[in-house]
Amino acid sequence: MANLIFENKEFKGINGLNEQLAIGEYSDCNFINCIFANADLSNIAFIDCQFSNCDLSMATIRNTIFRDVKFLNSKLVGLNFEECNNFLISFSFEECILHLASFYKLKLKATNFINCDLQEVDFTETELSNSIFKNCNLSRTIFSRTNLERADFRTSYNYSIDPEINRIRKAKFSRMEVIGLLDKYNLDIE
Repeated sequence: MANLIFENKEFKGINGLNEQLAIGEYSDCNFINCIFANADLSNIAFIDCQFSNCDLSMATIRNTIFRDVKFLNSKLVGLNFEECNNFLISFSFEECILHLASFYKLKLKATNFINCDLQEVDFTETELSNSIFKNCNLSRTIFSRTNLERADFRTSYNYSIDPEINRIRKAKFSRMEVIGLLDKYNLDIE
C-alpha cells in the first residue's frame, strides 16, 4: 500500500493519542493547536510544514523526515531528533520549549532558534555553523565537539561552551555573557 500524500492542508486540534496521524508525506501543511505528546510520528515526512502552538513532547520520531519545517510557540520536550531521517534535515524554532531534546551528530547549518528555552539540550558533535541563537536560555545545554563557527549567541544567556573542545571561530558573543566561555575554569570574576 502506497503512503498517503497530503498537500496544502490545515490540521487543527488533533490529539495524537486519540487520533493517529496517517503515515505519509505532509507537504505545505499547517498543524495548529495539535497534541502529539507521546504519539508515534515515525516514518512520516513533513516537508515545508509549520507547527503552531503544538505539543510534540516525548513523541517517537524514528525515521521521521523534517525538511524546511517551522516550529512556532510549540513544546518539544525530550525529542530525540537524532533518530530522524537526517537527509536534508532542516527546521527553525521560534518561541519554543526544547528541554531535554537531543540533536546528537546532526548537520544543522544555519538553523534559527529564536526566543527559545533550550534547557539541557544535547548538541554533542552537532554541526551548527552560521546558526542563530536569538534570546535563548541555554541553561545546562551540552556543547561538546560542536561546530559553532559563525554562530550568533549575542542575545542568548546561561550557556557554557568550552572553546578547547568546540569550534567557535568567528562566533558572536555579547560581552556580558562571554563568561560562559570560561565556566570550566571555575573562576571568581567580579
